[in-house]
Amino acid sequence: MAHRDWTQIDYEHFGGVSEEYCKHACLSDCFCSVVMYNNEECWKKRLPLTNGRNDPSISGRTMIKVRIANSSSISGCSDSKKGQHIILSALLGSSIFLDLLLLLVAFFFFYHFNRMKPEKVQPHRVISTMNLQNFTYNELEKITRGFKEELGNGAFRTVYKGVLASENNTFVAVKKLDNAASEGEREFKAEVTAISQTNHKNLVRLLGFCDEGRHCLLVFEYKNNGSLANFLFGKSRPNWHDRMQIVIGTARGLFYLHEECTNQIIHCDIKPQNILLDDSFTARISDFGLARILKADQTRTTTAIRGTKGYVAPEWLKNMPITVKVDVYSFRILLLELICCRKNFEPNVENENEMILADWAYECYKAETLHLLVENDEEALRDMNRLKKYVMITIWCIQEDPLLRTTMKKVTQMLEGVVEVSIPLDPSKSICST
Repeated sequence: MAHRDWTQIDYEHFGGVSEEYCKHACLSDCFCSVVMYNNEECWKKRLPLTNGRNDPSISGRTMIKVRIANSSSISGCSDSKKGQHIILSALLGSSIFLDLLLLLVAFFFFYHFNRMKPEKVQPHRVISTMNLQNFTYNELEKITRGFKEELGNGAFRTVYKGVLASENNTFVAVKKLDNAASEGEREFKAEVTAISQTNHKNLVRLLGFCDEGRHCLLVFEYKNNGSLANFLFGKSRPNWHDRMQIVIGTARGLFYLHEECTNQIIHCDIKPQNILLDDSFTARISDFGLARILKADQTRTTTAIRGTKGYVAPEWLKNMPITVKVDVYSFRILLLELICCRKNFEPNVENENEMILADWAYECYKAETLHLLVENDEEALRDMNRLKKYVMITIWCIQEDPLLRTTMKKVTQMLEGVVEVSIPLDPSKSICST
């Protein structure tokens, strides 16, 4: 009959002892995993059980120490006296049993080892084929110095400043999304999907991402002059020329999204906070977290209301199909804010008729008092022809019926002087189509 032994792993031997003594000697020794007893001799063995061999000359009993589930530490390895163990005994002559036992022990250690390994996170399929740098969370934590310098925040994200030492200390903006909320994950997927299809000087560029379990982060190029909101609504008024260049740059970026991408992209959240400015104050549209991408055969879509109060088009509120014209409406508010250097809603103005900029601008246009919009801006007052033309463009952008509302292509052409601006329709008289 074949018998099993493990050579080269004996570390203690006793002679002239009983089987019971041999068993307890192993139980009281935290290094002991197996004892072999034969003819009043006891051999202690430790893991791993290597160099096993069949030897017909060996007889006796092998005892393997196994911890009972939920029991405390092994006696002899801690002060606890509650260790409970069982001894699995097998005759050395039962080679088939030992083979099966060894297989079970090997399976146990393999399973335990793999459970201890960190879970491999599968990235979202949307970014698997993109040419972007894949950062680990620890790398981004280091890049941002522990997410120390905050650049801005929103409902489901916070943006931090970082520096890439590997890229000649290039500054980056790291957007950390709240993946605990379903909106955070949706924003992550929407932003990566939308921006991966773009390549335009008036759009912000995505450099990389982190998709590590609950950690979803996006890494963008950093723009030294921050957001248009900070530039426009600060203590000092930006000069007229720079503001008009920002208008044209933003319009070109939206025209590209609407008509020059493979699929139409509706940004859905055009506002000063989402326009970044580079060193030369070139406008860069950012934050595509709410964007919708239309299929090749689509011109409209249905979705729950999204965007920022004051910038949303009326069709959002009427449960109508959504088209790129919602961005045109939002651009109109942005254009007026750039012209007048003030927010669309100012509750603290002396004249309540001036509280809502969009309404006040239209009243000034009808009354031919457009100078009131820029009365303290000498540069703008010297450029009244352009001012009037731009206000007329805003009226074409506000038409309640999306079919009557102009396109961003035509807006861009009118801003650049390629197309004449015709007398706009009265927005209050347009009928919203269904």
